Amino acid sequence: MSVLRKPVAFCLIAASALYAAPASPAVSPIVERIDNTSFLQLEADSFNGLTPKQQALAYWLNQASIAINPIIFDQLSRFGLRQKSLLETLVTEKAKIDPPVYANILTYTKLFWGNRGNHNENTSQKFLPLFSAADLKKALEQSGHKDLIPEAEALGQSFFDADFEPLTTSKSPPAGKDIIEASANNFYSGVKLAELKGFTEHYRLNSRVAKVNGKITEQVYRTTAPGLYSVYLGKANEALTKARAYAEPDQAKVIADLIRYYQTGEYKDWLQFDTDWVANNPPVDFMNGFIEVYRDARGAKASSQSFVSITDQKLSDAMKKVADNAQYFEDRAPWAPQYKKQGVKPPVAKAVETTIETGDFHISTIGDNLPNENEIREKFGSKSFLLTGNSRALDAASGPASLNEFGSSPEEIARDIKYGPRAGDLMTAMHEVIGHGSGKLNPRLTEDAGFYLKEYFSALEEARADLMALWNIFDPKLKELGLVDSNEIGRAMYDGSARTMMTQLRRITKGDTIEEDHARNRQLIARYIMDKTGAIVMEERAGKTFVYVKDYKKMRAGVGMLLAELMRIKAEGDYNAIKALMDQYGVHFDPKLRDQVAARYKALNLPTYPVGINPDLTATFGPDGAVTKVVIWYPRDYVQQQLSYSAMFPKVK
Repeated sequence: MSVLRKPVAFCLIAASALYAAPASPAVSPIVERIDNTSFLQLEADSFNGLTPKQQALAYWLNQASIAINPIIFDQLSRFGLRQKSLLETLVTEKAKIDPPVYANILTYTKLFWGNRGNHNENTSQKFLPLFSAADLKKALEQSGHKDLIPEAEALGQSFFDADFEPLTTSKSPPAGKDIIEASANNFYSGVKLAELKGFTEHYRLNSRVAKVNGKITEQVYRTTAPGLYSVYLGKANEALTKARAYAEPDQAKVIADLIRYYQTGEYKDWLQFDTDWVANNPPVDFMNGFIEVYRDARGAKASSQSFVSITDQKLSDAMKKVADNAQYFEDRAPWAPQYKKQGVKPPVAKAVETTIETGDFHISTIGDNLPNENEIREKFGSKSFLLTGNSRALDAASGPASLNEFGSSPEEIARDIKYGPRAGDLMTAMHEVIGHGSGKLNPRLTEDAGFYLKEYFSALEEARADLMALWNIFDPKLKELGLVDSNEIGRAMYDGSARTMMTQLRRITKGDTIEEDHARNRQLIARYIMDKTGAIVMEERAGKTFVYVKDYKKMRAGVGMLLAELMRIKAEGDYNAIKALMDQYGVHFDPKLRDQVAARYKALNLPTYPVGINPDLTATFGPDGAVTKVVIWYPRDYVQQQLSYSAMFPKVK
């Protein structure tokens, strides 16, 4: 679909690619570490190059991002906002609570914020607090909040029972439950999957489907009554209205489109926003809305997310070289002629730093291609973002240790140290710029491919975009464009693709199935090629497992085979075919291998999950309420930042 997430196994090392690597930061981006989670400070130095008017625009767009942030906590769990409110009440009472208990509450709250709830953002699995129900009750008593003890008791199962709603999204449900019943997310209420078979959803992305008085209905996300999340969307519209005053006319129209969409919730208004947004390429850009469908097991309902970005023009010029040749790569794709798109509109492609990321947008996202709606892509194109600030923070926080541990040979390690960073960034750029949006559907399909491919669509689309990068990395056009100067870059990309299949398993701490779509994508690619061509090999040496590429030419042939088949499946809406492929290659893994990988990473003392700390923008206002000055600063204080975001709204009770 639209987001490439960094495989935070840290198999590649530093950021660079398409351009010279920046100097290492004087201050480490790692602000704090809690067990296997690291908290990283994001920076956006390009903000200081904006005009005062553009800085004021960024400020108000940031405020709109903060306004929608609470929504994701409710979308991922019906208990999320109540849990968040209770935890934040206690976090502000440090002086009154026994220090050991307070420390455990604070630790859990940080992880809760970072994962947008008490399920891991990457694995979907529930994590438990180190404090007990009795500790929670005592903390409420000590802090003078006895009135909240009944609320804590009501939330007890959601906090402390590992078997209660254990997965945010379950696409491989246990016996006796369907994918909706087995998922803890809040996109549905009282509804079973079978009951939706004959139900027509008018608000495809932005509604909760609920059974009310025995009747299935849609509870629409909008400001007009009856509207779900109207408080948050209303506050966002207030900030967006102020942002319009600082935007150029075309972008002001885009902002007005979004305001209207949040008022009505109508899909046609979202498409109008998409249309105007994709045609607009300002220095200060943004996305704010209900975007990705990964969290919904059906692949239908979208989660709330936002970012505000500043373009790095020098780096964007390099990405533009790929975008301008989109038709060239389309013509040489390995799929059947009837699925090749003609008249490809080069996507807007740019490298950016973000001033904020909220909702279901995370620091592990290093590339983004939007909009997702196929009817907009085919008519008007798309925008591709290379999120350099995210990559820079992730790469600066990592090092060569994992490559030295999991690299299969000195030759592979040396190659990937030298060429891996460029391979990684080219993978991201091509994934976003020529991967998503490529190909065309069979005209007989009356809906987007996701309608037909359901819970498997997102993983298929991520795999298809990855495969487009893998297929084209050896194309001489990249050398002609000055983006590649050695085939070793392609080999490093193939090494990383093979190795990540194994190293990513350390993030899945329980069970033997993969639920997250990006992880399914990587597993599918490597396992398929391993089985069909033998180009990827898994072998054990002295009790350690290694995965490596034995034959790069054969691997490319396997890449072409799978890419052609995934395009056919998407174009024809062949649900049975993608289910068979994914179930065979993308879902299951050997837990013994996972345990081995996890133990090796533990010995390296490397974190597994990253959480971003946004820059903060502070505005000064004149007597008329106009912004007179905006300052960017880097708080390195995750707790204070999250509490300041929550202060925009009254506590949930």
